[in-house]
Amino acid sequence: MMMQQLNVQNSTYTTQTSFWRNSFKRHSELLAALVSGLIIAFTWLMEGEFSSSIEAGLYITAFIIGGFAKAKEGIEDSLEDKDVNVELLMIIAAIGAGSIGYWTEGAILIFIFAVSGALETYTLNKSERELQSLMDIQPETATIVEDGIEKVVQASELTIDSTILIKPGERVPADGVILKGQTSLDQSAITGESIPVIKRIDDEVFAGTLNISGHLTIRMTKRNEDTVFQKIIALVQEAQDQKAPSQLFIERLEGWYVKIVLLTGALLMVLPHYLVGWTWEETIYRAMVFLVVASPCALVASIMPATLSAISAGARNGILFKGGIHLEQLSTVRAVALDKTGTLTQGNPEVTDVITREDIEEDKLIRNVASIERQSTHPLAKAIVHFAGETNWFLPDEMEDHSGWGVKAKISGVQWKVGKREFFSDAIGFDRFEQRYKQLQQEGKTIVLAADEAGIAGMIALKDQVRAESSKLVRELKKLGIEPVMITGDSEETARAIANEVGIEKYYANCLPEDKVTRIKQLKEECGSVGMIGDGINDAPALATADVGIAMGQGTDVALDTADVVLMKNDLSKLTRAVSLSNRLNGIVKQNVTFSIAVILVLILSNFFQFLTLPLGVLGHEGSTILVILNGLRLLK
Repeated sequence: MMMQQLNVQNSTYTTQTSFWRNSFKRHSELLAALVSGLIIAFTWLMEGEFSSSIEAGLYITAFIIGGFAKAKEGIEDSLEDKDVNVELLMIIAAIGAGSIGYWTEGAILIFIFAVSGALETYTLNKSERELQSLMDIQPETATIVEDGIEKVVQASELTIDSTILIKPGERVPADGVILKGQTSLDQSAITGESIPVIKRIDDEVFAGTLNISGHLTIRMTKRNEDTVFQKIIALVQEAQDQKAPSQLFIERLEGWYVKIVLLTGALLMVLPHYLVGWTWEETIYRAMVFLVVASPCALVASIMPATLSAISAGARNGILFKGGIHLEQLSTVRAVALDKTGTLTQGNPEVTDVITREDIEEDKLIRNVASIERQSTHPLAKAIVHFAGETNWFLPDEMEDHSGWGVKAKISGVQWKVGKREFFSDAIGFDRFEQRYKQLQQEGKTIVLAADEAGIAGMIALKDQVRAESSKLVRELKKLGIEPVMITGDSEETARAIANEVGIEKYYANCLPEDKVTRIKQLKEECGSVGMIGDGINDAPALATADVGIAMGQGTDVALDTADVVLMKNDLSKLTRAVSLSNRLNGIVKQNVTFSIAVILVLILSNFFQFLTLPLGVLGHEGSTILVILNGLRLLK
């Protein structure tokens, strides 16, 4: 008993120590700035009570404590890039102020610079904590069943086809399919969906989701590194590492700008004495003020904190941007091409009609077509296989897949073709189906034809329900000045019916994957920047061709890998949220850049006309830096 108590106490002590250590490490930059500020305030209040050397020593101490992190960062970056940067410029300005006797002003400059740096670090840490909070969701252990025996293992040791038990209140450790049980799952961490989702046998579940009510047995279907959860983490990490074009431009400009400021500052230490008759003290003083106010701290901080805040806000709401460049560019899009199946529609079509030739029974036609379509992942193929139900499948051979058209295969030695109408130009017997075919098309249904060696054997009609939010999305895109365009591989009649239902004026039908690419290029010439949203393998080339490719989160892996933006829940309303977030980001960046440049110009001019003192220069310069960082942090909400 005593040992248990000691173990608990030791565990508690270790946890508390770890907590304080992590907290100190996370806030060390801010703590250093505050300590520096306290030393400065104490020295200023006690002015005259100490000798000048002691006061100078206290200010130097404040310099070292407050400026160490930024000085270290500046030196390391300068050595790595072989260039000077804004951190070094500020340290030089502070040392210069102290060297001419303005220890208080120099120390205050270091203090405010340290505070603004701590705020910028907070933004980065906030973004990293969003990612870490995701990573912490996935459980470290899992309960598996082997040979009828339950066993607890590390989640990293799970393999495909492992049978996993999940109790109420536990998180799902891997992507899989339910073998036994029924429950409600909280999927908010993955899809952004706040309402729990009912899951039953054969339903898919995702790693990181929370099992609320029932006991589940699942079969693992994806490797740990291939789960939706891991893809989210990888996408957020990738987004944090990529920089927006505006940020890259500012960073390139920074090196040249700092060199110009240092050269100008050196000239200002000499020329005004001879040209305008300033005293040497005034000349050097004005040069120090110039070094402070001309520093581009606010300009440099105008973009990155805002971009990281926007990426974090998007990830928290189920919108994953693969980099600042895509987040920034989304606001420039003037047309969005939308795939039909799985994007505008649910992607779960159902068989509604089966029409056969007189000599073929309906069950035989369905069995033959389903046996061929079992090899495909296309939603129409899945719907036909599901409609066929449990049956004795034929084993087709000599299969030929004609992407975007159909499939050829032999069943019991008989050649069969399954696909769209255009795939059967040489087939006979279509005339007997033609009237019914046109009628079904006018109803907005998709028709799959099947032919054997005697000609057209029959056709299967399927209907895919339009998403409830599709019409709303189209209206909102139009309000934003973005033209919605539907691009689909379906027939002209089906495309027209869906386009009319959701309110799209421009659409392109009968598009193969290469045709979708051609249409995207055409739209780019007509409209400028173009976005593309899709979910299937055949959408991947078009997603890559568009200026901004947008994938539905539950789409194929190829579409997810190719896209620039991922909507984690298959909710089209998130597209307009993503555009709004992009517009807000660009608006804040423009505000920050304009404000920063205006403040720098006003301060420089005020200094030349001798209106500005060093304390006011410090306050104006560092105050503007803090303001642009705080303005960027607004995007976290």
